Amino acid sequence: MLIIGIQGLELAAHERDWLQHPAVAGVILFSRNFAGRTQVIELIAAIRAAAPRPLLICVDQEGGRVQRFRDGFTPLPALNLFAGGDRAAMLAAAEQHAWLMASEMRAIDIDLSFAPVADLGRGNRAIGDRAFHEHPDVVAEFTQAYVRGMHAAGMAATLKHFPGHGSVLEDTHFDAAVDPRPFAQIVAEDLVPFHAGIKAGAEAVMMAHVSYPAVDADPAGYSKRWIGEILRRDMGFNGVVISDDIGMAAAESAGGVGARLQAHFDAGCDLVLVCPPALVAESLATMPATAQVDVRVVQRLAGRPTLDWNRLLDDPRRAAALSTLAALTSPGAGPNTQVA
Repeated sequence: MLIIGIQGLELAAHERDWLQHPAVAGVILFSRNFAGRTQVIELIAAIRAAAPRPLLICVDQEGGRVQRFRDGFTPLPALNLFAGGDRAAMLAAAEQHAWLMASEMRAIDIDLSFAPVADLGRGNRAIGDRAFHEHPDVVAEFTQAYVRGMHAAGMAATLKHFPGHGSVLEDTHFDAAVDPRPFAQIVAEDLVPFHAGIKAGAEAVMMAHVSYPAVDADPAGYSKRWIGEILRRDMGFNGVVISDDIGMAAAESAGGVGARLQAHFDAGCDLVLVCPPALVAESLATMPATAQVDVRVVQRLAGRPTLDWNRLLDDPRRAAALSTLAALTSPGAGPNTQVA
């Protein structure tokens, strides 16, 4: 099943045709699809109306530099904001951040914001301040808090990027990435937050386009060992496995578009992201004639009923979350800032 990207602010005729394909399970939206809250609500409604079946509407609304919808939405700080200060207070603040983000997305009928980042903050060019911290146990605590906040807002959680993107330098959007560390070190460090997130009930895991040659020659998203043996068998994860975008440079190791799709599905991915619209037609053409959406996967990740926008604005939890985040991001706020 595919989650596809579309080009602009309105749904084009050929994109309506894409939505008819039996393998399309959802749409992921980006800044290119956003001009304001009213416009994006209309776009989401048009996508749902054009689809012959329920599908997932997705986005990356993490906060910081990865926040696709800005005008009309709360400006969310990056996750490393919570690295300092009183631990209990910061965990509570991270949970409020998650609730606020997910509540705003659910209020406009977004099912999934792919969050939280469970990678370690160790200087990766793509991750950077998107990670909570460099220490595995700290990231584990904050990952669980973030999952709780998302669940409270009616949104499923997606742990990314398994088994850990933080300990390599390269940005897989642009370069291949190889992590040569032994398996035991990855287990003791990078997998710790994923164990914690799974224990907290995260419904999905997104794979990394990173190779770990001490474990498997294939990048993680193409690896039966990482998905079938380690994630599912050893870690007990029975949720939804999602690929990272097949349009990223590091995904090209499998070959052309069709080969990338096949490699992900063969490895055990349930959903494959095709974010660049330029790759969608070819992706659909390469899908088997028998391909069709597994409604159980869509149902598992679909957003649960929650507040509409007007009720959200009146919810005292929103005011409390805004106050907490304002205190943390105000001039002069430092690592010892206490939050209510």
